[in-house]
Amino acid sequence: MSVTLTNNAVKKLSNLFAEENNPDLKLRIFVSGGGCSGFQYGFTFDEKQEDNDTIIEAEDVKVLIDTMSMGHLAGSEVDYVEDLNGSQFVIKNPNASSTCGCGQSFTPNGKGGCSNE
Repeated sequence: MSVTLTNNAVKKLSNLFAEENNPDLKLRIFVSGGGCSGFQYGFTFDEKQEDNDTIIEAEDVKVLIDTMSMGHLAGSEVDYVEDLNGSQFVIKNPNASSTCGCGQSFTPNGKGGCSNE
């Protein structure tokens, strides 16, 4: 299973990359320990693809995900939303048994944690 990008995410990333005017720029998505549910999502720009990275391509956009993070993100959808709470990238993760109100933190399936969905 791979990670997919919605049209909104591709459009926003394409605009952000164009603003940076760097053809080597990619979005790196990663999972790290912490957050109110045990794991949290992270996003950063990166120019370098590591040997263990999975690369997701959609139109002119490239996203990098390291092996450990891919284990938590496989089958996920990355979206970009603008609503009353602001604008942000959101991950719809089928591997999360719960998320907290911030939407940036999750508990992997079968691990317990908060359930403020």
